[in-house]
Amino acid sequence: MRCNHLFKIFSILMLVCCLTIASGCGLGKLAREHQQAKGGPVELKLAYHLPANHYLSQGMERFAQRVNERSGGSIVIKTYPAGQLYTDKSMNDAIMSGGLDMGLNSTAMWTTVIPALNVLDVPFLLTNYDSVARAMDGSLGRTLSTEMERKGVHPLIWVDYGYVQFANNSRPLKEPEDFQGLQLRGYGQIPAETIKALGASPVTMSSGEVYMAIQRGTIDGQTSGTTAMYERKIYEVAKYLTMTNHAFCEFVLAMNNSSWEQLTDEQKQLVEEAAEETRDEIRQQTREEDLKAMEELKAAGMEVYTIPNEDIPRWRDATMSVRENFIRKTGDLGRQLVDQCLAANK
Repeated sequence: MRCNHLFKIFSILMLVCCLTIASGCGLGKLAREHQQAKGGPVELKLAYHLPANHYLSQGMERFAQRVNERSGGSIVIKTYPAGQLYTDKSMNDAIMSGGLDMGLNSTAMWTTVIPALNVLDVPFLLTNYDSVARAMDGSLGRTLSTEMERKGVHPLIWVDYGYVQFANNSRPLKEPEDFQGLQLRGYGQIPAETIKALGASPVTMSSGEVYMAIQRGTIDGQTSGTTAMYERKIYEVAKYLTMTNHAFCEFVLAMNNSSWEQLTDEQKQLVEEAAEETRDEIRQQTREEDLKAMEELKAAGMEVYTIPNEDIPRWRDATMSVRENFIRKTGDLGRQLVDQCLAANK
């Protein structure tokens, strides 16, 4: 009798320990299954590193609110903005390992794991916002999603951030030849290759160092989106802005595959619909924010030059080596991705 009593106590203690370990590991799968078995909500953590007032951040908050409300409490998404939980550098490993259920991060941060995503930085492939939308909603987006899924990641939506431009403090850049001799900061491997192809020297440094580096003359300028330029007050240290629209910055809202598969079919549909609704809002807002930032940079004193459409073939030819190098490194997949981008322009 006493042995049976002790055995029951031991069994209860072991069950409590198992549930505690499962919950504390960050994976949470056993704990979530236990909650669902009791009729409790599925709890998901959503992280992003952008500041809370950024329009992409606000979009993520709307997405979480939509899911929480429309699911009637069966799904509870808790958000962690501004790098509270993970930085942009540590987030992707957390998503792949299951330590994080979902996160918003730039495709540039995924390229070390999924080189195919470099295609978005290959210059002059997607010529306008409509082309980007057709590509990401169509064959290009599907191909890139397949590559991510091979890493145990389920991409919910591709999230627009905007086109990439050039700013410098030396001279107007109206022709590819005008880049000769300049030192420009890029934000990754392919941006650096593009700078080099145009005749300038690429410089590696963090985005937080750019302002001071231009001010001190360590570099002549940099490449990024207009919204980033305005937020970092590049207009105070760089006089010339060239609107090239040569590459496109994209983010991806991605889920750990196990977190995705724990949802019912109805829950998956609800999450997808909320995500797509948010994507469409951000897509329109990105166009408006890009234009607004350009006008603000102009009003702040920058001299703005926009490449005429008829001149784009010259710029494309000048940077063609970057496209060829991308295809050489990625093989048949790279060629397929480039063709999918070009087809979206038609």
